[in-house]
Amino acid sequence: MRERATATLSAIIVDDEQLASEELVFLLKDFPEIEVLATGRNGLEALGLIEKLEPDIAFLDVQMPGLDGLGVVRKLRERQPDFLPYFIFSTAFEQYAVEAFRLEALDYVLKPVDKNRLAETIDRAQRSVQERNAQELNPLEEKSLASKSPAPHSKLLVRSGARNLIVDASDLIYATIENGVITLVTATVEGQSNYKTLEDLQANLDPDTFWRAHRSFVVNIHQIREVVPWFKSGYQIRMSDKKNSEVPVSRVQTRRLRELLKL
Repeated sequence: MRERATATLSAIIVDDEQLASEELVFLLKDFPEIEVLATGRNGLEALGLIEKLEPDIAFLDVQMPGLDGLGVVRKLRERQPDFLPYFIFSTAFEQYAVEAFRLEALDYVLKPVDKNRLAETIDRAQRSVQERNAQELNPLEEKSLASKSPAPHSKLLVRSGARNLIVDASDLIYATIENGVITLVTATVEGQSNYKTLEDLQANLDPDTFWRAHRSFVVNIHQIREVVPWFKSGYQIRMSDKKNSEVPVSRVQTRRLRELLKL
């Protein structure tokens, strides 16, 4: 038997059958490398838990009311987030396996879940997460890549009502995207950007000043007013705009926040 990796993985379980969910939680107690963050009962709850908690792995039932497990993966991929968990489908039905793996599921486990089969799944998840983490750029590599990027733009267009305002890029406190619309916030102006993605916006900002704290937020590190401890050893950052907006820091970026601010 291969030796298991020791890093802790965070997980959620979403199944409309309470007994099945409880059984999986019970089985996972014998795997100290897995931390179950939350459970849910349907696809919509799965979407909310994944976006809020950013777990490493998500156990999903296939057949659920409203939005099924396969639909959860499709919906998340449509949103094109920067981070997705590894998906493990747990179901009593074999016929959805081909579609699940077409959606790049990590594994497909039949109910009732066998403990030895679950151990294989956990082992696979551990190694997949470790490989992904190993591929993350460290700050020095990021700075090297950033130095090869085009020169940042010094001005930004902000649409506020019927007005098209021009602001200095250095005055941007943070930018956020929701439903495909990017909002720019400065000390005096708030409005929509003409950029279509945060990636495009960030590529035209000073990489030494602007940081992707979360898949939905780019922040000016000089405009962070406070670091607020949050759920599961995470953080939120409070910005210096008029609303003292609180921006979530993704699980992936928490380490970089600690490095940045010497936490």
